[in-house]
Amino acid sequence: MSVASRLGIVFMRAMAHVPLPVSRGFGVVLGRLLHVVAVPRRHVVDTNLALCFPQKSAAERRRIARETFVFVAQSWLDRSWLWHAPESVVRRRLRVVGAAPEIEEMAHGSAPMILFAPHFYGLDAAATALTMHTARPSTTIYTTQRDPLIDDWIREGRKRFGNVITLNRTEGIKPIVAGLRKGGLLYLLPDMDFGRDQTVFVPFYGVMASTIPSLSRFARLGKAKVVPIVSRLTPTGYDIEVLPAWQDFPSDDAVADTALMNRRLQGYIDAMPSQYYWVHRRFKTRPDGEPPVY
Repeated sequence: MSVASRLGIVFMRAMAHVPLPVSRGFGVVLGRLLHVVAVPRRHVVDTNLALCFPQKSAAERRRIARETFVFVAQSWLDRSWLWHAPESVVRRRLRVVGAAPEIEEMAHGSAPMILFAPHFYGLDAAATALTMHTARPSTTIYTTQRDPLIDDWIREGRKRFGNVITLNRTEGIKPIVAGLRKGGLLYLLPDMDFGRDQTVFVPFYGVMASTIPSLSRFARLGKAKVVPIVSRLTPTGYDIEVLPAWQDFPSDDAVADTALMNRRLQGYIDAMPSQYYWVHRRFKTRPDGEPPVY
C-alpha cells in the first residue's frame, strides 16, 4: 500500500464536498494539462480517432481528443461524490431517462437482463444510478487493480448502493450465468481489447478488433434480454439513457452477434464521440500477420 494511494483516496473524499461546477472546472484544467503532458496516451487517442474517423478532418479529431481528456479528468473526479457524497447529492446529480418499460422492468421485474454498458466516461455513474433504482441482485465483472488499497476503494465504491455482486474475470462464467437465471441483472462492458484468448475479430469502425463475444454468450446461456445503457456527462451530473431491449439478439452465431454489437455501439458513439473511452488501446491485439498500430 503506497502513501500516494492513501493520499489520493483522502483527496477524493475531500473532493466529494466541493461544488460540482468547481470540481468540473478543475477537471477542465487537469484534462487540458493531461492532453499536453501525457504524450503516450495522447498517441493512443490520436491513433484510435484516425483509424475510426478517417473522414473527419485532422482539426476535428484534435478537438475530440482535447475534449476526451477533459472528460477523462472530470469523470475520474466525479467518483469522489459518487462514492463519498451524501446519497441525496448523488440522487440529485444522476438522471435515468429513456425506455419506460425497460426502466420499470429493471427496477421491479424478475426476468434475466443484461445491461450492455459501453465504455463511455459515465460508466461508473450509470452503474451507481441503476443500482440505486433496483433491489434486484446486480452483477458486475471486475478487473483487479495492482494496488490492493485502490482495488478495495474502487470495489467498495461500486458496491455502495443496491445489491451489487462484484466478480473477478478469473472466476469464470458459472456464477454470472447462475445470477442471470435467478432473475438478476448483469452490468456488462464487453467493448474493450482483452487480448487474444476467447475473443473474435470483428469490425469496429471498419477495423478488425479483438472483441469478447460475451454479450451473445451470456444472453444465450442466461436466457436474458439485452438492454443498452448509454451514459452522458452533463453540466449538472449525468444522464443515464436506458434504450429499448434488442429484439433480434442473441442469434445462434456469436460472431455475427458480436459484429452487430459493434455496429450498434458505433451509432451510440457517433452521437457523442468525445465521451467514448478512446484512451484505451482498442486495437492492440492484431489479426495474424497485421502490424501493430500504436
